[in-house]
Amino acid sequence: MTLHERKNLYMNYLDLFDMKELLYKSKNKLPKEALESFEKSFEIEYTHNSTAIEGNTLTLIETKIILEDNISVGGKSLREIYEVINHNKAFLLVKQSIKENKLLSEQITKDIHAILMENIFTGGNYRNCEVRITGAKHKPPIPKEMYIQIKDFFAKISSKMNLNPIELAAYTHAEFVKIHPFEDGNGRTARLLMNYQLMFNGFLPVSINKETRLKYFEALDEYATQGNLNLFIEIIADLELQQLKDYISLIPM
Repeated sequence: MTLHERKNLYMNYLDLFDMKELLYKSKNKLPKEALESFEKSFEIEYTHNSTAIEGNTLTLIETKIILEDNISVGGKSLREIYEVINHNKAFLLVKQSIKENKLLSEQITKDIHAILMENIFTGGNYRNCEVRITGAKHKPPIPKEMYIQIKDFFAKISSKMNLNPIELAAYTHAEFVKIHPFEDGNGRTARLLMNYQLMFNGFLPVSINKETRLKYFEALDEYATQGNLNLFIEIIADLELQQLKDYISLIPM
């Protein structure tokens, strides 16, 4: 990262923490209906983007119909429909766990994955086979090494590693995907864990747009192969800043 990029990221951090404070000072001014509409809209967009990144072909409108109107969509596989329904349920678990002030843990992560895989295959269990990430330079560890790395991962995130919340969220996602502990669903799980860290620390959840998936994958691969987390931190910081701006714009001043 160049000096100019570091300065921009530092300024983003300042903006983020200032806007976070403004949000929580003014949040009670936001009408309940506007808040519910904003959060529901985010849930649908987030579910759509997170599943679409992994190849789900349901459109945003089709995702809305399934989640908001409880109507099935013709011409789509049951797996794709369950992926959308399950993702929304897993996000509800994230929000409930945070409401109960639970730190992110190995058990919560397994519970999230189990919900994501409902009616697809039995989730919540670590893989016992080797896997590859399509298009990535990095190869995840073999099962024996993976078990060691995943235990170390949860030990590290519980200590917070002296990272600020944006860095912690980025690390949680990037390191989890690097380890790739499950046979399938690692990306969706990682994005939920990232938002868990953001929300637990008072920030808003973010959605990585499916149209920017190439930049997103490149940033994750840069971390997995070079240990450079800065590119991914910048992506998360930019998304969080925009999310805060959108939220604050709804608050009557």
